[in-house]
Amino acid sequence: MTRIIDERHFDLGGDLRISRLGFGAMRLPASTLEAPANDRGTALAVLRRAVELGADHIDTAAFYYRYGLAANELIREALSPYPSGLVVATKVGPYRGPDDRTPAGQLPASGLRAEVERNLRELGLDRLDLVYLRPGGMEDPAGEAIGERFAALAGLREEGLIRHLGLSHVSTAQLAEARAIAPVAAVQNRFDVTRPRDAEMLAVCEREGIGYAPYFPLGGFGIPDDARVKAVAARHGATVPQVLLAGLLALSPVMLAIPGTGSLAHLEENMGAAGLRLTEDDLAGLRG
Repeated sequence: MTRIIDERHFDLGGDLRISRLGFGAMRLPASTLEAPANDRGTALAVLRRAVELGADHIDTAAFYYRYGLAANELIREALSPYPSGLVVATKVGPYRGPDDRTPAGQLPASGLRAEVERNLRELGLDRLDLVYLRPGGMEDPAGEAIGERFAALAGLREEGLIRHLGLSHVSTAQLAEARAIAPVAAVQNRFDVTRPRDAEMLAVCEREGIGYAPYFPLGGFGIPDDARVKAVAARHGATVPQVLLAGLLALSPVMLAIPGTGSLAHLEENMGAAGLRLTEDDLAGLRG
């Protein structure tokens, strides 16, 4: 059962009304793993402008930091005291290695409380709206059991530290394992309109009213050079990123796009996708 209020909003977890086009904070410290640090003042301005443009769903993580810039702390400085209705989602599970660049391993169930408390402290919150458990590495989701770790987060939810639980980078089997323990409000897997490899998971989310927030909604660390997307963009006088985002939103009513950027110009471009309406011919062309 899809929890949809209208074509632009979604009822996350049954009680949090959010716009389906939000903002991802991963690129606030630096645009890519190889790029230099972003300007702190610009990062703060991007966050404030994102909210002004209607982003009421911000996705972050305590492990989103580079060069002394931490996404959580930027969010707190820019937006606290938080406006009513703003939903902040975060992820726990991975920890950073000595190079401060890529996740080096997974926290055990016993380490998740400290990571949740770290997110609360950095964000300046008493309760986290949505916490994703993110198992696995950077490859496709593996089949390891996640029940013990998800149960630890479910316990923190019962204590009142977390409002809703989610899963990131998981298989449908892992989703079923988690749902046997506690409700899952959202799934965050890799997906974009040029890489629609998670159709089974998306179908489960649609059937069960679970939000689906694809990471890398613009293709990854570079915009895809895809003739199908360029053709649709040319017909509408839009940009390729806008078509990628509008295509996601048109694909499913449970889709929650969370593009990220450290640039004010790119932010304005991305948020403009909310007003782009693709036709059935456009969508058929994207499917190619």
